Amino acid sequence: MLTNDNQGIPYLKSMTSLLNKMVMEGYSANFKVNENGLEDLTSNKVYQPEEVQIKNFFRFEGVTDPEDMAILYVIETNDGTRGTLVDAYGTYADANINEFIKKVESIHKKTTNEN
Repeated sequence: MLTNDNQGIPYLKSMTSLLNKMVMEGYSANFKVNENGLEDLTSNKVYQPEEVQIKNFFRFEGVTDPEDMAILYVIETNDGTRGTLVDAYGTYADANINEFIKKVESIHKKTTNEN
């Protein structure tokens, strides 16, 4: 379940649906955070926090299982690469992702009414 007021919007009912929508909107890169920064898993290019904008983010909570708690970051880099990064939150959060995100200065949360 998504933890904001957008539960009536079909693509926000599951992380899979939202990921599919993001790919259709051009956010097709898959990112991971490692000791060097944010890595595009296709090109292996690594970005530093100042090269990254978080265009939006969505938090999902499992109804009965804390392992289902996750956050999806929608990202655009300074060279135009667009993609997503998924992390657990709470007990299962990745400390490397958390530290990287804290260093990103451009973080936006859009409502579904924004373009």
